[in-house]
Amino acid sequence: MQKIHEIQEKPKRAFLISIKNDCINDESNANELEGLCLTLSLNVIAHEKIRVREINSKFKIGSGKVETLSQKAKEMEADLIVFDFNPSPSQQRNWEDLCGIPVIDRQELIIRIFADRAATREAELQVKLAELSYFLPRLTHKYVDLSRQRGGRYGTKGAGETKLETDRRKIEKRITQLEKEIEKVRMQRQNQRRQRERSNVPVCAVVGYTNAGKSSLLNALTGADVSAEDKLFATLDAVTRKFTPLPGINLLLTDTVGFIRDLPHSLIKAFRSTLEEAALADILIHILDACAPDIESNYETTISVLRELGADEIPVIIVLNKIDKLEAGCEELQNRFKDSIAISVKTGAGLDDLKKRIVKMTGLIKRV
Repeated sequence: MQKIHEIQEKPKRAFLISIKNDCINDESNANELEGLCLTLSLNVIAHEKIRVREINSKFKIGSGKVETLSQKAKEMEADLIVFDFNPSPSQQRNWEDLCGIPVIDRQELIIRIFADRAATREAELQVKLAELSYFLPRLTHKYVDLSRQRGGRYGTKGAGETKLETDRRKIEKRITQLEKEIEKVRMQRQNQRRQRERSNVPVCAVVGYTNAGKSSLLNALTGADVSAEDKLFATLDAVTRKFTPLPGINLLLTDTVGFIRDLPHSLIKAFRSTLEEAALADILIHILDACAPDIESNYETTISVLRELGADEIPVIIVLNKIDKLEAGCEELQNRFKDSIAISVKTGAGLDDLKKRIVKMTGLIKRV
């Protein structure tokens, strides 16, 4: 009897490269890059943390270090290289030519995760727009070899150049189509918001760094069943549920896309209609992972994105989540984050205090 073997693609072997900046967040940034790779099911075989003493415009780092890293990637039989910095399209192409394997940066890694986790039509549209916006300036290098093969008279266009122009036009046309489709979604969201505003029900938006516990908090407060995996970017769509913190008091609670350091601008632009849920809320619940070693950096990253969205003036409640995992308590953290509320979504600790704070703050809102 013939045996049937299950064919399963092996995880890609990723060689990670970070640049040391003598920053207190160097280690946490490196850990975050590894977390992003694990979210995309990559097998991290090594993580090189280098110090740049020489700038080489061709590779962004010194040529000697480039040769060493390239040789190491070949010896480890890496399938791809992942940078924690953003090389230019030409630098990325130079690395690929030297190493003979794909090279991606942190932005592309995040975009790939978004693409992998998009589960609705809206999220798929937004991710596709971000992908095409990111890859459009990198098309040139795909055809660089073909474009050198010029034929006919001097100055005529070679096959590669013609192909490049054709693909560029196709991508630009598709970007325009996607922007129109996303605009339709944006209008639908505006209509939904107008209906909510006519009902005179205040809206609270849960914001924060990715994997801080936003979806888990929504589920705990509303009884919803939103996916709340312990992974980065488990939620890509804004989800709104009815919330009754106290009998007779009705609110709407919205879960939003998680933020992250250096979130690609193409994603912020593409997901603007979703992120606007935070900008148009009456109250923001800024949730922080109390166990995160770089909690201050996570806080500042979220504030920066909110500022870009024009949501930094909205009343905010700071929530310190996962206190059940803290060995030394949370008094020191609460001193650093004034008027914050310490909770554990897992155990339910502090949720009643949070509900009372929401009700108190809602009573101060003057709705037109």
